[in-house]
Amino acid sequence: MTLESTRLRADAQENRDRILAAASELFAERGLDVGMRDIARRAGVGPATLYRRFPTRQDLIDEAFAVETAACRRIVEDGCADPDPWRGFSEALRRLIVLNVRNRGFVDALVSTTPSAATAAHRRELLGMLDGVARRAREQGTLRADYAPTDLILILSAGRGLSASRRDLLPAAARRFADLAIDGLRA
Repeated sequence: MTLESTRLRADAQENRDRILAAASELFAERGLDVGMRDIARRAGVGPATLYRRFPTRQDLIDEAFAVETAACRRIVEDGCADPDPWRGFSEALRRLIVLNVRNRGFVDALVSTTPSAATAAHRRELLGMLDGVARRAREQGTLRADYAPTDLILILSAGRGLSASRRDLLPAAARRFADLAIDGLRA
C-alpha cells in the first residue's frame, strides 16, 4: 500500500461525505425533486464521481436519510416504551412532526406512494410499533376510537405544508401543529 493509494481512499471518502452533505441539505430544503447534477454541483464534484459513489438515485436517498431513519426509530421506540400509552403516543407524534419539518425530502420519501424497499420496510415497522401503542391508548380511553394508522401518515403529510418566514421558526410552528393534531386525536 502506497501513500498515494491511501490518499485516494481518503479523497474518495471526502467526496462521498461532501455528496451526502449536499444531498441532505438540498433534500431538506427542496424535497426529493432535486436533480443529481444540482447535488454534484453543491458537493463540488462531477456527476461521474457522484454516480461512482452512488450508482442510483435511490442509493443516495437511502444513505442521505440514514440519520433521520435512525432518529425516527429512537422516537418511536421511546414512545412505545412509555408506560402511559397516551403520553408515549402523543410524545412520539410530537417529536416526529418536529423532526420531519426540518427535512422536507425525508417526509416526501416516508409518505410516498412508491417508497424504496428500505423506506417501505422502515415505515411498515414503525407504523406497526405505533399502532401497538395507539391500540393501548384506545383501550385506555385516551385516543379517539376511530383512529387509524393512516391518520399518522395524513398528519405527517399535512406537516409538510408548514412554512415560516425564517427556517429557524419552523420548529415552533411544528410544535404548535403537533399540539393541534394531538388535541384532535384525543378521545
